[in-house]
Amino acid sequence: MATRETNVQPADIAAEEPRKSVHLGLFGSTPPFTPRQWRVFLIAITAGFFDQYDVALLSLALKQIQKGLKIAEAHLGAMLSMIKLGYLLSLAITPLADVFGRRRLLLYTIVGYTIFTGLTAIAPEERSFVIFQLLSRAFAGAESTIALVILIEEVDAPYRGWSVGLLSAISSVGYGIAALVFSMINVVPYGWRGLYALALVPLVMIIPLRRLLPESQRFEAEQTSGERPSNVWQPLVALLRAYPGRLTALVSVSFLGAMGGNTAGVLFPKFLQEVHGYSPGNVTALFFIGGGLGILGNIIAGRLSDRFGRRAMGALFMFIAPLLTIWIYTAHGFSVAPAWTIELFFDTASGTIVRSFSAELFPTSYRSTAGSALAVAGTTGGALGLAIEGVLYSFTHSHWVAVRYLTVFWMIAPIILLFVPETAGRELEEISPELAMN
Repeated sequence: MATRETNVQPADIAAEEPRKSVHLGLFGSTPPFTPRQWRVFLIAITAGFFDQYDVALLSLALKQIQKGLKIAEAHLGAMLSMIKLGYLLSLAITPLADVFGRRRLLLYTIVGYTIFTGLTAIAPEERSFVIFQLLSRAFAGAESTIALVILIEEVDAPYRGWSVGLLSAISSVGYGIAALVFSMINVVPYGWRGLYALALVPLVMIIPLRRLLPESQRFEAEQTSGERPSNVWQPLVALLRAYPGRLTALVSVSFLGAMGGNTAGVLFPKFLQEVHGYSPGNVTALFFIGGGLGILGNIIAGRLSDRFGRRAMGALFMFIAPLLTIWIYTAHGFSVAPAWTIELFFDTASGTIVRSFSAELFPTSYRSTAGSALAVAGTTGGALGLAIEGVLYSFTHSHWVAVRYLTVFWMIAPIILLFVPETAGRELEEISPELAMN
């Protein structure tokens, strides 16, 4: 394998553009972006927002959805696992961004996601609900990955971690909105179905906004140099052959982390309502107050990883998160609220760093494909974790004991993370040069 010469330049091609940072209150000040970078950043946020809303709504309204669709308790893990597998289908969509461009695919994914979210609201029974949610996750997963890649390719090297942290934190507003509307589930027409229907209004409004998104300068440079993949198979083959060690390490981290962490997150609102007697309003209050503090982990992780390195900070945050999850699922009374808030902080912090790695460690010609592969690994791990939880439930007769057992897998992930190359402060072309396949 030989390094290919490219004409790709660092992201800040328009260096003479005026730069400015903005103070975002609780989130602190933003990096000094150019107007173009601001446009990319603000539009990228919309992708994460809807994915967060959809994931949160399924978790928050799980008890009500289960009752409305008459889903047996023993089948719950399998149903959630099937829906989670929808992200696997994003691997068939996301590589198209490496062939046809990031901008075009981002427009198509929002249309697909809108359609299947609308169908979810009118699903007549369990099977159709699972199918519509599965397809919705496929488009949402592709959308989030492509938005992250665009941001990574456009911002300057010293601020990439910070920018990804901001993107993750502000996108989490989608989770907060889901928590807000969930508190009104008993008054919104058609209950949980009405909550899915509410998402259609902003979704339709976002479609024209996406047309203002510029194409990634790095993708355009690849296209000009003739190095752009000509079909969807090329980036998939290159991903497997060019950097197998990096790919294996990050796939393992995503897979193992999701096996333990995803199940704990999905079942947490159900845990609050059934074990601690929380009402939907109580759940909303905790998610707004505790969640608002917890998502600061995105910002702090981004800043610390830019300064002290992604590996050390990522491994530290990821090691602490599962320990705190055990605390959550053994907590009594009031202590469950601070336990969850602190765990969310460390979980989102480690997630921000892994997301940065997923785009930084691979070249432009298959960066979107790499991001999708990592999302698929996380999806597979999360789905397997939910399936194992169902098996463990049959033995323990407790979802909460099963969740604690699953954290064992999560604790292995930070060890692997210590062996990936450092990316903080380095240009993308230095971290992951294009490699010719001989």
